[in-house]
Amino acid sequence: MKAWSGRFEKTTDALTDALNASISFDSRMYAEDITGSIAHAGMLGAQGIIEQDEANKIIACLKEILDDINAGKVEFTEENEDIHMNIEAILTERIGDTGKRLHTARSRNDQVALDIRLYLKKEIKAIRESAIALLETIVKKAEGGKDVIMPAYTHLQRAQPTTFAHYMMAYANMLRRDITRLEDCLERMDEMPLGSGALTSTTYPIDRRRVAAELGFSRITENSIDGVSDRDFALELMSDLSIMMMHLSRFSEEIVLWCSWEFKFVELDDAFATGSSIMPQKKNPDIAELVRGKTGRVYGSLITLLTVMKALPLAYNKDMQEDKEPVFDAVDTVRACLPVFTAMLDTMTLLPDNMRAAAGRGFINATDCADYLVKKGMPFRDAYKIVGRLVNYCIKNNKTLETLTMEEYNAMSDTFDSDVYEYINLENCVNSRIAEGGPSLKSVEAQIASIRAFLNDRM
Repeated sequence: MKAWSGRFEKTTDALTDALNASISFDSRMYAEDITGSIAHAGMLGAQGIIEQDEANKIIACLKEILDDINAGKVEFTEENEDIHMNIEAILTERIGDTGKRLHTARSRNDQVALDIRLYLKKEIKAIRESAIALLETIVKKAEGGKDVIMPAYTHLQRAQPTTFAHYMMAYANMLRRDITRLEDCLERMDEMPLGSGALTSTTYPIDRRRVAAELGFSRITENSIDGVSDRDFALELMSDLSIMMMHLSRFSEEIVLWCSWEFKFVELDDAFATGSSIMPQKKNPDIAELVRGKTGRVYGSLITLLTVMKALPLAYNKDMQEDKEPVFDAVDTVRACLPVFTAMLDTMTLLPDNMRAAAGRGFINATDCADYLVKKGMPFRDAYKIVGRLVNYCIKNNKTLETLTMEEYNAMSDTFDSDVYEYINLENCVNSRIAEGGPSLKSVEAQIASIRAFLNDRM
């Protein structure tokens, strides 16, 4: 018999039970549910709402149930619908009517709001630690590639020279923002909703702040309707995870390209690649491709919950049961992707000669050549047109800016002198970009130091 069956004359249809039950997915919150119930029972006893010996008996039994679940000795049932009613049914079965007192001054509405916050707070911390490990790996790769010249791209066309370290620090800065977004989300999530009741709190003299402190929350929710009826904390997390996965997807796309024979900038370790069932020569970057593909899955979870919540009146509606599967899936996906991506990156081998060779083609020092003329006193637009004509001449004559003779330079402009060759040297092009944030060695080392300081603050 269901806990809410008193008002009903008929039992629910089996199809209703199957659709209504959530135990298949919310059972993962059993530890959070029991932890919240222990804090609630302790408060009920301390406030004299139930007898202290009853509270003690409930707490002792809940701890036994937690141990039994961890030991695999408990089987949940769909008949009891969800994790909350399953735990309560086991408790009542073991200690009788005393177990029924646990739900005093509480609703499943504020109970589930508590459980999911407790669960996601734990998961955010785990994801944050994995993201920090990835950030450390990116910085380590950057430190090993400070003198590796490579082309940077716009429109996937070779654009200007940079270093592998500078390239890596772009992703380091993205991931740093991802980590701070998680931290901000955790801070906003740090509100304890228990005590909101179904929607208008309770007539019992409960102590919400005691429960919040025991459960590790910094504060309580200030409005009981809001406490049970919003899931913006879950939406914020899923949005943050979507942005993080977008960054990982872009990084994955770079790695997929760099592994190809057309680029061949890197070589993945065999442990993080797969082969073909028919083509013996293939070494496929499947891990990078899977991370790229799973990004869409996280996006889908976010859109699912946004759509569920978009037109719900206050307060709780059964639609909100649909919050858990998408948020759980998003969390699981990110937690699966981060460690394997980190390991793949950590074991990836750079091929500096190929990067340098690619940088030597595509006229990526053309801007520097124009800047040379500007520093000789020529307006930039005039310099731009002259260098454009030089590039066109090179293409037609199978030359590069480095292999042009002085006569060929002077045929375009007598402003050119022999020092132009030093100016368009790729190493000099990189290290002459002295603006903060650029690819010069000094600038990249400052960027690395900044990320290192960020990481050290989180040790």
